[in-house]
Amino acid sequence: MPVTRDDVLAAAARIRGRVHRTPTFSSHSLGERVWLKAELFQKTGSFKARGVLNKLASLSAEEKACGVIGISAGNHAQALAWGAAAEGIDCLVVMYASASPAKVAATRHYGAAVDLEAADAVEAFARLDEHIRETGRTLVHPFDDPLVIAGQGTLALELLEDAPEIETILVPTGGGGLVAGIAAAAPDRRVVAVEPERSTAVHDALAAGRSVPVTPDSIADGLSGPFAGETALAVLQAHDVESVLVTEEEIEEAFRFLYLRAKLACEPAGAVGVAAVLAGKAGDGPVGVVVSGGNVAAETAAAIMARQ
Repeated sequence: MPVTRDDVLAAAARIRGRVHRTPTFSSHSLGERVWLKAELFQKTGSFKARGVLNKLASLSAEEKACGVIGISAGNHAQALAWGAAAEGIDCLVVMYASASPAKVAATRHYGAAVDLEAADAVEAFARLDEHIRETGRTLVHPFDDPLVIAGQGTLALELLEDAPEIETILVPTGGGGLVAGIAAAAPDRRVVAVEPERSTAVHDALAAGRSVPVTPDSIADGLSGPFAGETALAVLQAHDVESVLVTEEEIEEAFRFLYLRAKLACEPAGAVGVAAVLAGKAGDGPVGVVVSGGNVAAETAAAIMARQ
């Protein structure tokens, strides 16, 4: 097994005191047995800081001196830039030309250099490989590194400490790193990967039994993984993680619900798990829902709110 519960417990000890212990809220508007893990209050606005810190803690002095590199549509970029700055490590992040300007600006604000030459995810991964070959930087992968996955799984430890009665955990999913970490951390719970119908990297990989390329095109840009990570997929398969898809309309409805009823100003990616609950796709039993991603552009939020 590439990532185990023991790995997640070790990550929790390693990053303790360096990330927020984000709150878990009950939500009677969603049902008497629904809890929201408000990870949008995490440092840099998402769960990504957990995995970044766990990975950076493993680097040798030589690796740190060479600098780090990452690839991201936005949330991992910000987390890596922040974590690298805290460690005094030079950081370069490859982003896409279509990335949210707000996320690009935040990444630069944290001190990272940003490469925006790629038109899309496919080109971005090609540029990533070029930079690694030319610079010798250490890759901090957004969703397919065992240490990153283990760090991200620490979220589940907190959630189940706060609400141990939870039987099902709904996880907004892009490339599969977070949901794999949660599956490893909570092997005795039902874990469901929730994805937009227009961004199905994990859903397609589980169906095919291997990682396959997809072309994400969802308002939930934080879930725009162009493929599922091989390491992440192995964890998901070992734990029989399920897959659920939600529509763009369901995501927007959940976004408005979280703003108006739960008072959580998340980004569309953070609303995907709640979309599954509202659409009746979560199944029975006490449910925990991850709400991660608080980096939404004002114009995006305004447009979704105006469409109600």
